[in-house]
Amino acid sequence: MATRNKYDLFEIGGTTVAPGKVGSISLPISDLSAGMQANLEVRVFHGKRTGPTIFVSAAIHGDEIIGTEIIRRVMKKLKPARMAGTVIFVPVVNMFGFITHSRYLPDRRDLNRSFPGAEKGSLASQLAHIFSTEIIGHCSLGIDIHSAALHRYNLPQIRIASGNAELKELALEFGAPVMIEAELRPGSLRALAREAGVDMLLMEAGEALRFDEYSVLTGVNGILRVLKKLEMIETKRLGKRGAPSAQATRTLWLRSSKGGICRLVAPSGTKVHVGDAVAYISDIFGEGEEEITSPIDGIVIGHSNLPVVNQGDALLHIAQVRVFDTVGERLEKIEDAITSDQLLDEDEVI
Repeated sequence: MATRNKYDLFEIGGTTVAPGKVGSISLPISDLSAGMQANLEVRVFHGKRTGPTIFVSAAIHGDEIIGTEIIRRVMKKLKPARMAGTVIFVPVVNMFGFITHSRYLPDRRDLNRSFPGAEKGSLASQLAHIFSTEIIGHCSLGIDIHSAALHRYNLPQIRIASGNAELKELALEFGAPVMIEAELRPGSLRALAREAGVDMLLMEAGEALRFDEYSVLTGVNGILRVLKKLEMIETKRLGKRGAPSAQATRTLWLRSSKGGICRLVAPSGTKVHVGDAVAYISDIFGEGEEEITSPIDGIVIGHSNLPVVNQGDALLHIAQVRVFDTVGERLEKIEDAITSDQLLDEDEVI
């Protein structure tokens, strides 16, 4: 790839970043009630050499903070003088919910149902509009990081739109335990990105308001693998994938058959067959126990952390996988690769 000249600046929000440099940009969003300005904080790594422009974002839902930590660690490993292309990092998209530990914005709107937004719309709409015009408009690929909602946990997984072979290749290169081809939801960032011709990898991992090391390491190594695949970074230190991700096109939630106390026996990451017991529910005296079984062969990709349940509450999320026989062995290899990767020294720059 060609080396940029010193005049090949990257501009965003009226601010320019020189090749081989890092730029910190505050994009104005809206005025707060106390008269202060709310901004979208962005950090741009503008590579010394030419290449693609991508974004990595987190905390669209303010309580889904795992991506913020993943981005923090990825940025510590990168040096723009050694990079090709440009990466726009947005560690906290919904700064309002992030501060208040809330999924939503102050107007109770879900930001991930508010795209593309409008300049003169609601607070959620204004924020979505700025992200759409200032971030997505520059990029050919985005990686957006989410976690499970409050009181739930998600096994690290990558979700993509179906029918895109190149995107699927990047998703498998990411190296998460599971890769799911899923429909896009109207008003979501992924739906807007597809309309704009921008490919999207959506990572789901961990739980709201918490960090867990396995999810963080999966994200850090996955993003670096994607950058290497796109030839944006050069490194021999990055470990190989342990095994191909389990692939799925269908998922379903199992719900509580009655109210009471739930005893979960198949948490996230468990391989299940049709008819396997995944949970037991009894009343508060331990009587009238009912068995909840899996209706499909698959992998548990999410579960509730609440043992006290009402009838109809979601208990487990199961992905039906295409190749099932070696799923358990492959998941173990993936986990070993993630947790033993040589690149996990946080202070190492590549």
